[in-house]
Amino acid sequence: MTNNSAAESAIAVKKDSKEKGRTYRPGRIRERNRERILIAAEEEFALNGYKGTTIQNIAERAGLPKSNVLYYFSNKKRMYGAMFDDILARWNKVFTEISPEDDPAEALATFIRNKVEMSRKYPLASRLFAMEIIQGAPFLLDHLRTNMREWVRGRAEVIQSWIDDGRMAPVDPVQLIFLIWSSTQHYADFQVQILMVENKAEYEKRDFDHAADFLTAMILRGCGLEEPK
Repeated sequence: MTNNSAAESAIAVKKDSKEKGRTYRPGRIRERNRERILIAAEEEFALNGYKGTTIQNIAERAGLPKSNVLYYFSNKKRMYGAMFDDILARWNKVFTEISPEDDPAEALATFIRNKVEMSRKYPLASRLFAMEIIQGAPFLLDHLRTNMREWVRGRAEVIQSWIDDGRMAPVDPVQLIFLIWSSTQHYADFQVQILMVENKAEYEKRDFDHAADFLTAMILRGCGLEEPK
């Protein structure tokens, strides 16, 4: 990126920050640019697949110079991995913070509703993850073997502690996590099928609210829990 373009970018961000009453911070610029790049990457990879996507196309969609994009991600593979890290962190953040002291009904209900909301707000992310897994997870195998495996085991231990304390029915904790993942992501991954069956042109927010209510009630009931009031 040239000095002139860098200066112009900084001036534009300063102006935008002032207009919104925020203080200009270099860290904020980096955060916003990285977010813009990853959003653009989701759209490009979803449309064109990994092989058909280029750094140039992502840069154009993000509205940034290609050199700027390469400053944050040195190559396409790194960007692809970072995109999935961001997707998975977004999906699982709520349930990552659970502890044995939490109320199981509240924790599970919050997780289910949050995941349904992620399907509403970020359907492309869900479809990208599904395509990656269907293809044998060529770029995510290491993540699945390490970070995800550890995350699931950690959450399963907390669920098991609730079971051992008699606070919920004796269900398989790992299978419960799989059930929540698959049922909530279904509304993004199989959108066309659902809309055709229900004779709708597109989703409305109330469709996701209804799905969240239904899934929460069914899953909690299967765990011997009552819905939080």
